[in-house]
Amino acid sequence: MAKKPSGTAAKKPAVDKKAGKGNAKAEDSADSKGKAGALKAATSVNVRHILCEKQSRALEALQKIQEGQRFDKVAQEYSEDKAKAGGSLGWQVRGAMVGAFQDAAFALQPSTVDKPILSPLVKTQFGYHIIMVEGRK
Repeated sequence: MAKKPSGTAAKKPAVDKKAGKGNAKAEDSADSKGKAGALKAATSVNVRHILCEKQSRALEALQKIQEGQRFDKVAQEYSEDKAKAGGSLGWQVRGAMVGAFQDAAFALQPSTVDKPILSPLVKTQFGYHIIMVEGRK
Protein backbone atom coordinates (compact mmCIF):
# COMPACT_ATOMS: atom_id res chain seq x y z
CA MET A 1 0.00 0.00 0.00
CA ALA A 2 2.80 2.38 0.79
CA LYS A 3 4.08 2.04 -2.75
CA LYS A 4 0.80 2.99 -4.40
CA PRO A 5 0.32 6.28 -2.55
CA SER A 6 3.97 7.24 -3.04
CA GLY A 7 3.71 6.23 -6.68
CA THR A 8 0.56 8.30 -7.02
CA ALA A 9 2.14 11.15 -5.12
CA ALA A 10 5.18 10.94 -7.38
CA LYS A 11 2.97 11.13 -10.44
CA LYS A 12 0.94 14.08 -9.16
CA PRO A 13 3.92 16.43 -8.79
CA ALA A 14 5.16 15.34 -12.20
CA VAL A 15 1.78 16.14 -13.69
CA ASP A 16 1.62 19.39 -11.72
CA LYS A 17 5.08 20.36 -12.91
CA LYS A 18 4.15 19.65 -16.51
CA ALA A 19 0.89 21.52 -16.11
CA GLY A 20 2.79 24.38 -14.47
CA LYS A 21 5.30 24.47 -17.29
CA GLY A 22 2.53 24.24 -19.82
CA ASN A 23 0.69 27.08 -18.13
CA ALA A 24 3.83 29.17 -17.97
CA LYS A 25 4.47 28.55 -21.66
CA ALA A 26 0.88 29.32 -22.48
CA GLU A 27 1.08 32.56 -20.49
CA ASP A 28 4.41 33.44 -22.10
CA SER A 29 2.98 32.67 -25.51
CA ALA A 30 -0.11 34.73 -24.79
CA ASP A 31 2.06 37.61 -23.58
CA SER A 32 4.33 37.28 -26.58
CA LYS A 33 1.42 37.08 -28.98
CA GLY A 34 -0.25 40.04 -27.29
CA LYS A 35 2.90 42.14 -27.53
CA ALA A 36 3.76 40.91 -31.01
CA GLY A 37 0.18 41.50 -32.11
CA ALA A 38 0.28 45.05 -30.77
CA LEU A 39 3.63 45.67 -32.40
CA LYS A 40 2.54 44.23 -35.75
CA ALA A 41 -0.60 46.37 -35.70
CA ALA A 42 1.46 49.58 -35.52
CA THR A 43 2.71 50.85 -38.85
CA SER A 44 3.87 54.18 -37.45
CA VAL A 45 4.94 55.69 -34.14
CA ASN A 46 4.95 59.24 -32.81
CA VAL A 47 8.50 59.28 -31.51
CA ARG A 48 10.75 61.57 -29.49
CA HIS A 49 14.44 61.09 -28.93
CA ILE A 50 17.54 62.58 -27.44
CA LEU A 51 20.64 62.17 -29.59
CA CYS A 52 24.11 62.55 -28.13
CA GLU A 53 27.38 61.90 -29.91
CA LYS A 54 29.04 60.78 -26.68
CA GLN A 55 27.73 57.98 -24.49
CA SER A 56 28.62 59.88 -21.30
CA ARG A 57 26.37 62.80 -22.32
CA ALA A 58 23.52 60.42 -23.21
CA LEU A 59 23.86 58.68 -19.85
CA GLU A 60 23.75 62.07 -18.13
CA ALA A 61 20.52 62.92 -19.97
CA LEU A 62 19.05 59.52 -19.10
CA GLN A 63 19.85 60.11 -15.43
CA LYS A 64 18.08 63.51 -15.50
CA ILE A 65 14.92 61.86 -16.87
CA GLN A 66 15.10 59.08 -14.31
CA GLU A 67 15.36 61.75 -11.59
CA GLY A 68 11.96 63.04 -12.74
CA GLN A 69 12.74 65.78 -15.26
CA ARG A 70 10.46 66.00 -18.29
CA PHE A 71 11.70 64.27 -21.44
CA ASP A 72 11.10 67.31 -23.65
CA LYS A 73 13.05 69.64 -21.33
CA VAL A 74 16.01 67.25 -21.15
CA ALA A 75 15.88 66.84 -24.95
CA GLN A 76 16.09 70.62 -25.44
CA GLU A 77 19.13 70.75 -23.18
CA TYR A 78 21.01 67.63 -24.28
CA SER A 79 19.96 66.59 -27.79
CA GLU A 80 22.52 67.38 -30.48
CA ASP A 81 20.31 67.12 -33.55
CA LYS A 82 17.65 69.13 -35.35
CA ALA A 83 14.84 67.72 -33.15
CA LYS A 84 15.39 70.39 -30.52
CA ALA A 85 11.62 70.88 -30.17
CA GLY A 86 11.51 68.56 -27.19
CA GLY A 87 13.09 65.79 -29.23
CA SER A 88 9.97 65.28 -31.34
CA LEU A 89 10.44 63.54 -34.67
CA GLY A 90 6.68 63.33 -35.25
CA TRP A 91 5.02 60.31 -36.83
CA GLN A 92 7.52 57.92 -38.37
CA VAL A 93 6.65 54.86 -40.46
CA ARG A 94 8.52 51.57 -40.63
CA GLY A 95 11.48 51.87 -42.96
CA ALA A 96 11.95 55.60 -42.34
CA MET A 97 14.31 55.07 -39.39
CA VAL A 98 17.66 53.31 -39.05
CA GLY A 99 17.46 49.67 -37.94
CA ALA A 100 18.35 49.74 -34.23
CA PHE A 101 16.41 52.98 -33.69
CA GLN A 102 13.35 51.59 -35.46
CA ASP A 103 13.47 48.31 -33.53
CA ALA A 104 13.62 50.18 -30.22
CA ALA A 105 10.87 52.64 -31.19
CA PHE A 106 8.41 49.95 -32.29
CA ALA A 107 9.13 47.91 -29.14
CA LEU A 108 8.09 50.74 -26.80
CA GLN A 109 4.66 51.32 -25.33
CA PRO A 110 3.27 54.86 -25.64
CA SER A 111 3.91 57.21 -22.72
CA THR A 112 3.96 60.91 -21.87
CA VAL A 113 6.87 63.35 -21.59
CA ASP A 114 6.33 63.75 -17.85
CA LYS A 115 6.32 59.98 -17.21
CA PRO A 116 8.13 58.48 -20.19
CA ILE A 117 8.74 54.81 -20.89
CA LEU A 118 12.27 54.89 -22.27
CA SER A 119 14.43 52.71 -24.41
CA PRO A 120 17.84 51.78 -23.12
CA LEU A 121 20.58 53.69 -24.96
CA VAL A 122 20.45 52.83 -28.66
CA LYS A 123 23.69 53.18 -30.63
CA THR A 124 23.44 54.09 -34.32
CA GLN A 125 25.83 55.68 -36.79
CA PHE A 126 24.51 59.06 -35.58
CA GLY A 127 25.35 58.51 -31.90
CA TYR A 128 23.46 57.42 -28.79
CA HIS A 129 19.69 57.78 -28.63
CA ILE A 130 17.23 57.78 -25.76
CA ILE A 131 13.84 57.04 -27.31
CA MET A 132 10.25 57.38 -26.16
CA VAL A 133 7.00 56.86 -28.06
CA GLU A 134 3.93 59.05 -27.59
CA GLY A 135 1.58 57.18 -29.90
CA ARG A 136 1.18 54.18 -32.18
CA LYS A 137 -1.06 53.56 -35.17
